[in-house]
Amino acid sequence: MSLLNSRRFSLGSRGLALCGAVLLATACASTSPTADTRAAAAAPTGAPVKVKVFVAAMFEIGQNTGDRAGEFQHWYERYWKGATPVAVPGALQPVYCNADGVCGAVLGMGKVNSSSSMQAILLNPKFDFSQAYYVISGVAGTPPQRGTIGEVNWATWLVDYDLGHRWAPEENKPGEPTFMPRKGYEEYRRFKLNPDLVGWAMKLSADTPLKDAESARKYRLRYPDAAARRAPFVGTGTHMTGDTFFHGPGMSKQAQYIAKLYGADDYVITEMEAAAITLVIKRTHGTDRVMSLRGAVNFDQGHPKESTLQHLDPAPGETAGGFAETVENIALVGTRVVDHIVKNWPTWSVGVPKP
Repeated sequence: MSLLNSRRFSLGSRGLALCGAVLLATACASTSPTADTRAAAAAPTGAPVKVKVFVAAMFEIGQNTGDRAGEFQHWYERYWKGATPVAVPGALQPVYCNADGVCGAVLGMGKVNSSSSMQAILLNPKFDFSQAYYVISGVAGTPPQRGTIGEVNWATWLVDYDLGHRWAPEENKPGEPTFMPRKGYEEYRRFKLNPDLVGWAMKLSADTPLKDAESARKYRLRYPDAAARRAPFVGTGTHMTGDTFFHGPGMSKQAQYIAKLYGADDYVITEMEAAAITLVIKRTHGTDRVMSLRGAVNFDQGHPKESTLQHLDPAPGETAGGFAETVENIALVGTRVVDHIVKNWPTWSVGVPKP
C-alpha cells in the first residue's frame, strides 16, 4: 500500500488504468545525463560502489525529473541528477548512485515486484552493500483514528497482512475476528526494526517543516477523528504490508488486530512492499540498518457519510488531495537522515550509534 489504493485516490480513480499503463511502460524512465560530473563519476567503472545509503521507491509517474513527481523524483533531484543509470538484470529499473555512496532505484509496486528487484540489486557485483543503510520510501494509507493526510511516518514494526487464514464474516460468530495466523510464517510475518535507528530518525527529522494543501485541509474536515484533522506531522508506528487493497472500518480493525496479535505497535500505515523488501535484506545483511518511511495520501476508510465502495471509487473532486505535498514531505524528512549518515560515515559505518 505504498499502496495502490493510496495511489488510486491520489492519482484519481478514473485515471488509474491510464496511470497503470504509464507505470508499466515508462515507470521511472531515465532522463538524459547532464553536466553534473560529480554524480556521473559515481557510475561503476571497476570496483563495486560502496553503498552507504540505498533509497528504494516503488513507482515514478513519468520522468525522474521535470514533470509531476511520484515517489522517486524528489530523491532523484536531490542526489542523482546527471548520474549514469546502472542497469541491473532482474531489477525493474536501473540504479543511480552519487559520489557520496547514496544510491537508489524504483523497485516496482507490490511484494513480489519490489522484493525481486531488491534481490537482484543486492546480489549484483557492481555494488557493495556490506555496510549499507536502507530507506524504503513511498506513499501509503492511514486509519483516520491514528493519522492524517500529508503525515510522514517511520516504521517501528513491519507486519505482513496477508500471511494467514481468512474467512467470510457471515461464516463467523458475530463480532469475532475473521483472521488466524498460519503456522510456519513466524520468521517472516513481522519485523521489529532497530529501535536505535528509529530513535535517530525521529531525532533528526521530527521537527521538519512539512508541506500541506488546501484540498487536504478541507478533506480532513469530513472526518470527526482528532487525528484525521491534524496538520501533517512526523510520527512512528507499525506499517502493514499487504497486496490486498483493504478498505473500510472492518478491514482497518482487522489490521490493528493483526498488529496487536503479533505484539507490534499500533497499526498506522498501510502499504504494499516494506515487509517483503526487508525479508530480502534480512537474508543477506540483516535488518539492523533498515528504515521504512511512508507518507499518507489517503485514509483507509471513508468518512461516516461515505460507504466503503464510494471511498474506493470517489467521484471527481472527491479525492483527498495533498499528493504532491506528501511526496515532497517524504523526501524532506528522509534526506535529513540520509545526509546525517553520510556526513558522519566514520561513525555510522560500524553500526547505529546510540541516540
